[in-house]
Amino acid sequence: MLQDPHSMDHKKEKQAAIFEAACSVIREKGFHQARIVDIARHAGISYGLVYHYFGSKADLFDAISKEWWDGLYAMMDQCESQPASIDDRLAMIVNYFLDLYERRPNLVHVFIAEISRSTANLTPARLEFFTRFFDRTERIMAGAQDLGTLRKDVKPRYLTYIFLGALEGFISTMVMGEQLLKGREQRKRIARGILDVFFYGASASGQD
Repeated sequence: MLQDPHSMDHKKEKQAAIFEAACSVIREKGFHQARIVDIARHAGISYGLVYHYFGSKADLFDAISKEWWDGLYAMMDQCESQPASIDDRLAMIVNYFLDLYERRPNLVHVFIAEISRSTANLTPARLEFFTRFFDRTERIMAGAQDLGTLRKDVKPRYLTYIFLGALEGFISTMVMGEQLLKGREQRKRIARGILDVFFYGASASGQD
């Protein structure tokens, strides 16, 4: 049975195909060199259909950014809605990045290369997403300080910079080096390593 071209499922299917094709092409060529015709060809659809669902390449790029942030904020909502230790809360953030990189490396590559590390693409509106994420992570740090779990002689904002800087730097190195994750056990080792260094430092005494 043929699918109704006007149905919601059909629309979502086409949008998803365009979205994934855009991530792949932007990863390969960069945002400014990627062309709509390249994205359409990669998705196996007509040139005009891309513009039908996304008014411009900038709109498509913002949809990619929104996909990333919507998923991250949904995870943060879950993180904040349940009682959990600081270790568990920060582990959720680390695992979000690692799990998504394993499942959708093109999306993470675009986020790192074209959003997080590109001043040309980081508009004030896009920067606001980062600010909200940093603020929410800072609240986690401050809450742990109030409970006496984290040291209080370092501002929660600085703890946030240290933690997210280490996480983003690690993921960026994986992305730029085209290093793919090799399964659940490797993810667990990486996550534990990032968290242990944050909580205990890199000295051997931190393992006691």
